[in-house]
Amino acid sequence: MADTTKDIWNDNDGEEEEKKPRRKKLRGFLIFLLTLVAVLGVVVFAAYRDGTGFDVLRRYLNYGSVEKAGGESVYDYDASASNRFAVLGDRLVVLSDTRLRILNASGGEVWSTAVNMSAPALHSGGGKAVAYDVGGTVLYVVDQNGEVLSLTASEEEPFISATLNGDGWLAVTAKLKGYKGCVRVYDSDMEETFLFRSSRRFVTDAWVAGKGGALAAVTLGQENGTFVSNVVLYRLTEEEPYGNYDVEDGLVAAVGWVDGKLTTVSDTSLTFADTKGTVEASYSYSGAYLREYDLNGDGFAAVLLNRYQSGSVGRLVTVAADGTELGSLDVSEEIQDISACGKYLAVLYLDRLVIYNPALETYASLKGTESVRGVLMRADGSALLMSSESAKLFLP
Repeated sequence: MADTTKDIWNDNDGEEEEKKPRRKKLRGFLIFLLTLVAVLGVVVFAAYRDGTGFDVLRRYLNYGSVEKAGGESVYDYDASASNRFAVLGDRLVVLSDTRLRILNASGGEVWSTAVNMSAPALHSGGGKAVAYDVGGTVLYVVDQNGEVLSLTASEEEPFISATLNGDGWLAVTAKLKGYKGCVRVYDSDMEETFLFRSSRRFVTDAWVAGKGGALAAVTLGQENGTFVSNVVLYRLTEEEPYGNYDVEDGLVAAVGWVDGKLTTVSDTSLTFADTKGTVEASYSYSGAYLREYDLNGDGFAAVLLNRYQSGSVGRLVTVAADGTELGSLDVSEEIQDISACGKYLAVLYLDRLVIYNPALETYASLKGTESVRGVLMRADGSALLMSSESAKLFLP
């Protein structure tokens, strides 16, 4: 006969009841882990495919949900038609004709100074921004915390232009008595390391390649009765130039750096050259009129070309350093602003913002931007929408 007596001392029912919650917790953790692995797999796949997947993760970790960050006024400033803007990490540099300010991610003022500029200009690079008065006598370099350099020129030797490269090297172009112009080079610590004086041609702009590898100075002269732009190359250890090249059929408006190539923007074309002075590629506008440009993309230059001198019919083009088109988009509506940074190009239309990849495929878009007047693209794929008195953050 079977023993049906229940032994209350050796009963294991309690152990089974304790194991069930533990199993549920373990199952929940495994589900979370598998979900996390799946999400990371999607991110890694996207990052491998177009390089943007890690930016999604960066934005989530830095800002949280889109609803929380998007649409809120992040930075507030005084309205002014002269306002110029630059991004330094999560901080915004605002330059007007009367004040230079740095605002933090909470909108608070980190540093400011009063200025008096008739033609304020702002350029950023290498974690710094340079603010100066075109044709004026004051210049400031700031980082995220405030001023790192200030220069004052005489009325007879005003500043013409200033650029900062990706390593934080500064090139300041100015007039100079007895010469057609000069360029002073400052290293990333803002110590002056080189002075170039031009006696033959006027100097209009300059750029430092890498960490002082070379100085490219844009000069303007005349040949056969027409103006010609020439780029003169200097080593920062020698007084004599080691190379030069002409930018044919156009006047240079800006010089920069695209994918390891010196890049000039003229009224007729883009020109790409190495630091030896060899022109390796060019991109002609084919008779179109240059309206906007940006050289701050990762591996591409962006130009907005109009078919006519006025109006809004034309093309938006991204160009690689070998002179080939990465993307082309016919445009038949007004574009207010373009901004390139990292792997993104932000284009502000009258009623919407569209962020493209270098192939001009839509990455993200936002409607209802009628009050926005400008846009600043950031390397992580987020964008600042600049209104007259405030800037809002858009997270794709």
